[in-house]
Amino acid sequence: MRILLCHNYYQVRGGEDLSFESEADLLERNGHEVVRYTRHNDSITRRGILRTACHTIWNAEAQHTVRRLLREHRPDVMHCTNTFPLLSPSIYYAAAKERVPVVQALRNYRLLCLNSLLLRDGRICESCLGCRVSWPGVAHGCYRDQRLASTVVAAMLAVHRGLGTWTRRVTVFYTPSEFARQKFVEAGFSGERILVKPNFVEPDPGPGAGNGGYALFAGRLSAEKGLDLLLSAWQRLPLPIPLRIVGDGPLAPQVRAAAQRSAYIQYLGPRAHTEVLQLMGDAAFVVFPSVCYETFGRTIVESFARGTPVVAGRLGAMAELVKPNQTGWLFEPGQVDDLADILCRAITACNPGPHLRTAARQAYEAQFTAARNLQLLVGIYDRAVQLASTSGASDVASARVVPAGQRNNMPGVPDDLAKPGEGHEPETRHGFRPEAVGSLR
Repeated sequence: MRILLCHNYYQVRGGEDLSFESEADLLERNGHEVVRYTRHNDSITRRGILRTACHTIWNAEAQHTVRRLLREHRPDVMHCTNTFPLLSPSIYYAAAKERVPVVQALRNYRLLCLNSLLLRDGRICESCLGCRVSWPGVAHGCYRDQRLASTVVAAMLAVHRGLGTWTRRVTVFYTPSEFARQKFVEAGFSGERILVKPNFVEPDPGPGAGNGGYALFAGRLSAEKGLDLLLSAWQRLPLPIPLRIVGDGPLAPQVRAAAQRSAYIQYLGPRAHTEVLQLMGDAAFVVFPSVCYETFGRTIVESFARGTPVVAGRLGAMAELVKPNQTGWLFEPGQVDDLADILCRAITACNPGPHLRTAARQAYEAQFTAARNLQLLVGIYDRAVQLASTSGASDVASARVVPAGQRNNMPGVPDDLAKPGEGHEPETRHGFRPEAVGSLR
């Protein structure tokens, strides 16, 4: 296939940037032709506030460039990872004019929440869920703690909700977890148009020995990642175990201070990805104490690839990924005492527990390899092409309903993408269920 991949890079490199590059490389290595169109948020300082605000809502320049690329390369599908803020939803309209189906990844909650996290003041917040205009988010200055900037994001969402952009100009969405999919359905998105495709780890780092005798936190040092909770829980452990913390972020000074106070906490700072994977493989377990609705948990899957069990909150996609007492343990979100209890259990279990490492590794091999992900990704593209061919890419809302009995005959679509459950929601191992897209409303 020929695919136009579109992505807006963040100023601070994150998981979405990595996902964009990983999917592009995966497609190219397997014989697909990939055209990349990217912008980077570093250019915002040169553009000025007013111009950036206007481009967030509608970027005619990006629309023109994308239409030129579509005419030049004639891709089978246009796949967007992130369009915020410099590409803007205007590029969907370029695809509609050229009758190219659009696949949009939903790797955060930007279309539902101004700060994309469904989190405010360190707590889950769904005040804007389903709102036509995100007034609560504007009032609280949820985007960058600024009401003016929040107004711009709210205006972008309101304009494109009014235009029907999300319902009429995107052929297929996909999320990395069933939990994230359900949040978009709660907000009014058609569940029949949202597939589930998890992230993957490539190259396969192989299982580690787990003989380092320490626990590991690896990620952004920020409030939503649960650093306060983790440090508080560590102070309550009756069974001491070394904790190594890798990463950088606004809470780095707090982590340094905790490391100075405790001989059992070591702050390693930011490290190269290969070194982080090595640390994961040697760790007794990895701690992922996020307090927000994670759409996925790349750190968790990387840990599984190394055969390392994970302690995580019973929240969001984390509860899908971690199977209690098999691939790790779950604690009640935000409960420091429960986290401390679970950590004690993990410390005890990991000493003689090779079955945990085996189960974690098997979870990776079953769901999160590059080969499995390629099958799902191409299946999503095939579904988008099929839907566009029945309705016309210029108006996906009018797509013909595909009878359930015919779905498994769609060419190129894996069975678990094509077949919905009968009378109940089908499940797959470790909670992931690629949802069928049978009709558009």
